[in-house]
Amino acid sequence: MDYSDAARGLRSDRFGNRAGVSSEYLGTLPAALPGAVSAESLALIASRISASLPDPAEPVLVLGCEEFIHVPLTIANALAEALPGVPVRFSTTTRSPIVPIDRSDYAIANAVAFASHDVTEDGPGPRHAYNVGARRTGAGLDTVGAAGPDAVGADRTAGADGTAAGAAGTGFGSIVLLPEPGTDLASITGPGSVTEALRAVTGAVVVVLLPADVPTPEDWTGPAAVPAAVPLTGPEFGSYAPEDVTWLLKDLRDAALEAPTAEREAAIQSGGANYAESLPMEYLPSAQYQDLYEEALRRSAPRVAAAVGTVTELALAARNREPVLVSLARAGTPIGILMRRWAQRMHGLDLPHYTMSIVRGVGMDETALRYLARTYASERILFVDGWTGKGAITRELTAALEKFEASDGVRFSSELAVLADPGHSVELFGTREDYLIPSACLNSTVSGLVSRTVFNKDLIAPHDFHGAKFYSHLATADVSRDFLTAIESHFDDVRPEAEAAAASLVHADRTPTWVGWQAVERLSEEYGIHNVNLVKPGVGETTRVLLRRVPWKVLVHPDALEDVAHVLLLAEQRGVPVEEVPDLPFSCVGLIHPRFTAGAVGADGRAVAGAGVPGADA
Repeated sequence: MDYSDAARGLRSDRFGNRAGVSSEYLGTLPAALPGAVSAESLALIASRISASLPDPAEPVLVLGCEEFIHVPLTIANALAEALPGVPVRFSTTTRSPIVPIDRSDYAIANAVAFASHDVTEDGPGPRHAYNVGARRTGAGLDTVGAAGPDAVGADRTAGADGTAAGAAGTGFGSIVLLPEPGTDLASITGPGSVTEALRAVTGAVVVVLLPADVPTPEDWTGPAAVPAAVPLTGPEFGSYAPEDVTWLLKDLRDAALEAPTAEREAAIQSGGANYAESLPMEYLPSAQYQDLYEEALRRSAPRVAAAVGTVTELALAARNREPVLVSLARAGTPIGILMRRWAQRMHGLDLPHYTMSIVRGVGMDETALRYLARTYASERILFVDGWTGKGAITRELTAALEKFEASDGVRFSSELAVLADPGHSVELFGTREDYLIPSACLNSTVSGLVSRTVFNKDLIAPHDFHGAKFYSHLATADVSRDFLTAIESHFDDVRPEAEAAAASLVHADRTPTWVGWQAVERLSEEYGIHNVNLVKPGVGETTRVLLRRVPWKVLVHPDALEDVAHVLLLAEQRGVPVEEVPDLPFSCVGLIHPRFTAGAVGADGRAVAGAGVPGADA
């Protein structure tokens, strides 16, 4: 069958360093390559492949297999035109053994060997690919098309995981492998395979699989290219420095999403909308409240710094000292930045840090997960959040990652690292005390001026990241960087305490007991709410209730009154009753109005007909 004339069924399977396989169909190769295919169709194919590259700015090698040369070479030319200025090179595998010598006057600088996957008359045996790694003498393979003649130097940065090419011997950011049509994916994966060999010398392997049948020209339909979602960084998005965090979010700054709290609560509780379809209105904090935040920061900063150090040490141990930190927006974002800074300051490690969206009832942003899957080995990913309450996000995370594994074939660990775990629902934590984390006091002004995340299908297309808004107009009240500086200033002082705590926890039983969930179920029944989603335990969650939702009551442990001064002030300002509960397992708990209507004001328990609240007039 002459595949110089036709082929179809373009599919991409990505292989990151030590990663599994994630795949998506990229479309169909047009008939009659290259003669009858239009330039537009080839450009489409090249765009689909380039969208699968972890870093399309890095040099690319297109690798054919054995005598399957013509189609891969044609695609390589199209890819070179789609990536102007990027070195795109072409080669094929071979059965011929050659001794590599890394010398300027010798053609073969390096080689990889692997088991055959093709069926040939001479039977199975070793196969080889040459000049697939970095050549330190400066000579390289011939450049295809518009890429230019630049050699791939060993001193340039390459690889999806950010490792230096010189150190790893990597010459190409990605290798695009086109095995013979009809190749079974299983035959080119696993120990001793071609993809395993190539993964040792490049940041990512993109495999284009072609079925064995040949289409007629009328079978070709050119699906529209899907633009890849583009991560965001400051100062264009958010007030954090670009090295602090990369936002896997869509910029929705021009969208009208804010709605009055009463309207949002009524829509959410009626089932007419998910809480992530709109945003609460954000206001500048009052001078009195800002003073409370500053006092909380002054009082809590050393304790927060110690917890940051403890959870970071546990995270480094859990991910072989090379975690990719992925914060859950937005409470996790400042915590992820602080963890990154601890690793950098104490260990000289420059950890990647991203922020992505998770929405209760919707799950995790799968576009963001696919970005991570094609950029890093999945076992490096570690999700980060600020704190736990009842553990709802822990459950949502686990369910979402199981769903993603079933759909995309990539397994991410559901381990969640948090600063504080008063709900006892995770194993990686800095503390399990329920004390005030100052960043919980404020909204966007302590979170890079970025809103809570949005999942609204009118604004978020299937291949978009979830969205968020950048509130640049609140810049005069922004304390995001000041918060980081205040906590980081205590790192050196608390280092012995943090390292000792982490060493102790490594050998301790950290199995989640879910005491937070159990307490919430009990309170939900005792207060006649019958909905655990309306019971928000812990200082951080109670603060969110008072700032974003329609609060009904606040429950406070008598011994924690000093630590929750900001909660008491917010409750007073909103007219929300506060009850002292001696046996409360948290410092405080916020109760959302359980039967909110347009006439409810959030402070009148009598509006909850038949709630059966102890001591209340039903």
